[in-house]
Amino acid sequence: MVVTPGGVWVVDAKRYRGRPELKVEGGFLRARVESLRVGGRDQTKLVAGVHRQVELVRAAAMDVPVTGVLCFVEADWPLIGGSFVVQGVHVLWPRKLTNRLGNAAGDVDVAAVTNALTAHFPSATRAQ
Repeated sequence: MVVTPGGVWVVDAKRYRGRPELKVEGGFLRARVESLRVGGRDQTKLVAGVHRQVELVRAAAMDVPVTGVLCFVEADWPLIGGSFVVQGVHVLWPRKLTNRLGNAAGDVDVAAVTNALTAHFPSATRAQ
């Protein structure tokens, strides 16, 4: 989790090979269905995992915006463009994520939200 003045970002980092892509089916006459492909394989289950994590954080985050992110560390990103949103989850690479976090403007009380989340989600090292 990253707390910024713009809200809380729930980041799930993945080390997958291949190109992340948004696949969209349907739309005009049929329901629009978005899926995540990495290296040609369906990885939409990763999006569902981020949604679960976002809901847990949203329940504890004092009504601040919560954004889900899948950050692919060693993926094959194109030179131009590349990042996208699938089912409300941002899909991008580390440098792009750093830029987004640095530009997250807002009026969130970072210290108060950080304290609330720390109390709600104790670290694994403290829990032992």
